[in-house]
Order: sequence, then C-alpha cells, then structure tokens
Amino acid sequence: MADLLATSARFIDNDIYEGAGLVNRPTTELSEVADGVALIEAFSHVVAFRTGDGLVLFDTSLEAFAGGVMKSLRKWSDEPVAHVCYTHGHADHVGGTGAILCEACEKGHPRPRITGHENVSPRFRRYELTNGYNFTINARQFAPATELRIGGEGNKDGRPPVRRFGPDPWVDPDVTFRDAMEFRSGDLRFELRHAIGETDDHLWAWVPEHKAICSGDFVTWVFPNAGNPQKVQRFPLEWAKALREMAAKEPELLLPAHGLPIAGKDRIAGVLDTIASALEFLVSRSLDMMNGGARLDDLIHGVKLPAHYMDKPYLKPVYDEPEFIIHNIWRLYGGWYDGNPSRLKPAPDAVVAAEIARLAGGVAKLCQRAEELAATAKEEDMRLACHLVEAAALAEPENRDAHMARANVYGARRRAELSLMSKGIFGWAERESAQKAGRNDA
Repeated sequence: MADLLATSARFIDNDIYEGAGLVNRPTTELSEVADGVALIEAFSHVVAFRTGDGLVLFDTSLEAFAGGVMKSLRKWSDEPVAHVCYTHGHADHVGGTGAILCEACEKGHPRPRITGHENVSPRFRRYELTNGYNFTINARQFAPATELRIGGEGNKDGRPPVRRFGPDPWVDPDVTFRDAMEFRSGDLRFELRHAIGETDDHLWAWVPEHKAICSGDFVTWVFPNAGNPQKVQRFPLEWAKALREMAAKEPELLLPAHGLPIAGKDRIAGVLDTIASALEFLVSRSLDMMNGGARLDDLIHGVKLPAHYMDKPYLKPVYDEPEFIIHNIWRLYGGWYDGNPSRLKPAPDAVVAAEIARLAGGVAKLCQRAEELAATAKEEDMRLACHLVEAAALAEPENRDAHMARANVYGARRRAELSLMSKGIFGWAERESAQKAGRNDA
C-alpha cells in the first residue's frame, strides 16, 4: 500500500513532480489516511468515513470502477453504507452508485441515503438530452490517452454497442440542498457547503472531528478544470473563493477526488492559497484587458500566468490549461462574440478556406507551407500551420494529400502539447484525416 500522505508531503515540500502516474493512480487500492478515514484511488476517488452507524461515502467513481471500489471497501469495513454524498454530478463521481445500491439490496441493508446539491438532478436530465454529444466529446477528450469507460458498452445479444455517456440509469439524490446542510452519522458531523467552480452543482464538506475537508474537484493535482473547451461554463473566480473558504477552516487533512490526500495545516493552507491565487490572477488580468476594450484574441495571447505557479506539482497543465480558462472568463463576462466583426456573421468555413486556397495558388501550396511551419516545432509556427492545413482540407475535403498533410501537422501538434484536452482534440483530428488519407496507422 502506498503511503499517500508521505508522497504528497514530499512532492509539495520540495516542489517535486514525478509524473501523473504517481499523483493520480486509478488502482482501486484503499489507503487508510486517518483513523476511520479511507481513500480509494479510482477515477474519481471514493472517500469513506467509518462512523459506527454506517459508512459515509463521498462520490462513487465511474461505473467501470465500482466493482474494484466495493471489493477494496469491504476489505476495510463490513459496515453498511449509510450515506452517499455526491460532490457533483459528473459521471466519474456518481457512476458507481448503482453497485452500492445493489449490494445494500442483496445484503438486506437499508437503502443508503444519497445527498447532493439541488442542481445535480437537472444536470442528469441535461446529460440525457445530450447523450450523443457528450459521448462524442468525452471520447475525443480522453481517447486514446486512456481506456477509461465513460458509460455503457453495449448489448450482450449481438446488437451494436450503445453509445451511452454515463451510468444507466443516473441515480438521483434523495436529499438536496441549496446553500448548506449538516447531518450526523454516529460520532461524526458532516457540514456540506455549495460552491460553484468546475460545475454549478458542486459541494465541499467539512468534517470537524477529523479536521478534514472533502474537496471534490476543487483540488485535483492538475491545473484547475476551469477552461475545458468542449464543456459548459466554468467559474474560476468563484472556484478561488471556495478554496479560500476551505482554508478558513484550517483543515489538517484534505481529501480530494483526484490526486493525493494532503496532511498538515500549513501545507494545506499553502496549496489552497496557491491554486486560488493562480485563478484570481487569470481573472484579474483578463478583466483588466476586457475593461480596456481588448478582443478575445488579445487576451489569449496577452495573459500569461507566471511560471512559478506552473512549477507546483499540483498545478501542472496535464489536463486543462490556463489558455482555455481565459476563454471561459471571456464567455462568462463577455458572451460569445469575440470582438472580431468578421466572425459575428461569418461565411461558411469551407467557403473561406476555398478562397484562401485560391489566393495561395492551390491546396498543395497551403499543405507545403503548413508542413514547413510544423517542422520548426515552434509553438507560434505550429499554431499557424494548423490554420493553413485546416483550410486545405476544408477547401478540398476529398483530397487525400491534403488529409495526409493535416494528419501529419495535427500529429506533430499533439505530440508537442502537454494537456490531455489539447492532445485529445488534436489527436482526434489527426486520426480523422489519417483514415481519409489511408495512412496505415490510422
């Protein structure tokens, strides 16, 4: 069993980062991090409290991890699960609930009470309305970097697989609240607080007897998921406010839904302050430029987070990244118009691309220049290369040479990126064109 608290202390105290594999390990291994407090590493983690009057769980992980989670949990305690608290309604936090309910039924235990914010159920209904869209964007975001399953895999009777995002069915909370609520289980009191950040239905919890915070996705040991180009609005300034409210409790144990648990009042305070400060910096600088009349393009290329934030082992841009958060800041405060009048009511992309190709002297010229730029491996050249090769493929969508160039350029861009979101989108484009070009590795 890994000593998770010792590992997090070593990383934080020495500003050491040894890769995501040691920070986020979806192994379903259980570690007791305090007397009667356990963390099961999965995607997401499950945090368990032994209360003497049943177990209290925070989150239930993905449906695909539920079996391993329950096996580890039962090696640690045979107490029935009395309460399940959803930190928020993302599939990786609620997908395993069905397995917990099945176990209770099989063993004749009372049905666990499921608690969440009042916006959790509306989120589930929205996911049902947009199942196909969410399946597609999550496949794009996570594949091929991981084999994690995000939902149903199909039918056992030979019919085509079901393209489903999330568990079937989504298990709604039994008890909801708006701003705050408390409950007791055995000797422990659980104070739940609503805050918006990654989602509008998020909660964090204070467990005073353990001086512990269950932070959900407010702390994830990657740069905050406050940008995410394919998902709905995030709230970076409110996220920072929630972190500062957690710090005001002076916790001695912090239990995140992703990443390593952290022990020590000063160490936790430093982590919470640093993450909050990074988000506040991005919001402040972006709003300064917006208030001065800048366009979104000016913000994207003009707001740069100081390097000392990115050096922290718990702020690496391996999932989301600061540039994407700037987009969300603009969308939150400024709407969808980016300040460029040509994009208010634009011509179709393919029409613009065809005109660019004609002016350049043909699609072949665009492809040649795009691959020349990509070969320099400079970030500014790679950005321009993508514009040119995308225009080439849009101008002549059946041109195999254009798609070969597009696959090559986006492949180079994918390899140069750090964040999973960037790699996912660029990799998707690479594979799309590689198939059209007949590339053998597509």
